[in-house]
Amino acid sequence: MYPYPVPTRNGLHPKGHLIKVIGEGELLLSPDSASVTLGVITEMKELIPAQQQNSVGVTKVINALKTLGIPQNSIQTSDYRIDTEYDYEQGKQLFRGYKVTHLLNVKIDDLSLVGKVVDTAVQNGVNYVSNIQFTLKNKEGFYLQALALALNNASEKAKTIATTLHVTLNPTPSSVVESGS
Repeated sequence: MYPYPVPTRNGLHPKGHLIKVIGEGELLLSPDSASVTLGVITEMKELIPAQQQNSVGVTKVINALKTLGIPQNSIQTSDYRIDTEYDYEQGKQLFRGYKVTHLLNVKIDDLSLVGKVVDTAVQNGVNYVSNIQFTLKNKEGFYLQALALALNNASEKAKTIATTLHVTLNPTPSSVVESGS
């Protein structure tokens, strides 16, 4: 919102005489990067062998992704868990084993590789894929451009309303509220 104090016909600015407008600014952009969550989930009766097998699997996946040109710093662990698994029979809890989950967040700068990254990861042991997101690297710069468009839009609305009402706007808004995405 972009409120402008509006003076009365005698030139005074009484409290509460405001024009409140909302400006909108929009940019239509294509994504230039992506991210995906890939995981290796291992279930076994014994914990240490489950951890070891999971570690071997994750290492194999990371090495395969590096051969595609994904840099090491674009592959980050996003979650690592050890859960105890149980079955229930006739109201009784029976220990089944352990589940080791190691999730990786992979950032991909070359959008043509997204499908190949997922396929290669699955071929090398990934058994969990989620959260594929396409994003922009320079979000803040584009947000500031859209914000400037929104402020210009609000200013034009306020000027049009003031002109139509034959009143003068105070050139400095009394407050500006930023919201949106």
